[in-house]
Amino acid sequence: MAIKRAVRLNSLLKEVISEVVMRDVRDPRLPQFVTITGVEITNDLHYAKVSVSVIGTPEQKIKTIEALQSAAGFIAVQSSKKVVMRYFPELTFKIDDSVEQHIRIESLLSNIHKEQKSRAPNPDDDQPS
Repeated sequence: MAIKRAVRLNSLLKEVISEVVMRDVRDPRLPQFVTITGVEITNDLHYAKVSVSVIGTPEQKIKTIEALQSAAGFIAVQSSKKVVMRYFPELTFKIDDSVEQHIRIESLLSNIHKEQKSRAPNPDDDQPS
C-alpha cells in the first residue's frame, strides 16, 4: 500500500512542482526550457529528489540547478498550497541527463547500422563474369 502511495505522490508532486517552477519562479538563471522529469520521495515523506532536464551547456545546467536549489524553499511553500500533506518534503534538485544519453545511444546505433550496411557483401560481386 505504501508503494502505491509513494508512486501517486511522486506523480502529483512532479505536476505541482513543474507548474510552480514554470509560473511562479522568477530567476534570471533559469532558462526557458526547464522540464521536471521525475520526483522520488522517500518512504518517510520528508525528502524528495526532483529530476530536472535542461537543454543547454553544462554551465547552464549548473546555473539552473543552483537557481532551483536556492528557490527550493519558495517552490516547496508554493507547492504545499496545492497539495495537502502533513509535512511537505524538503526538495533537492538534480540534473536528469537521460535525454542526452538516449540521443548519444541512438547516434551510436545509427553509426553501427551504417557501418554494417557499408560492409555487407554486394550480391553482384559473387557472380562470375
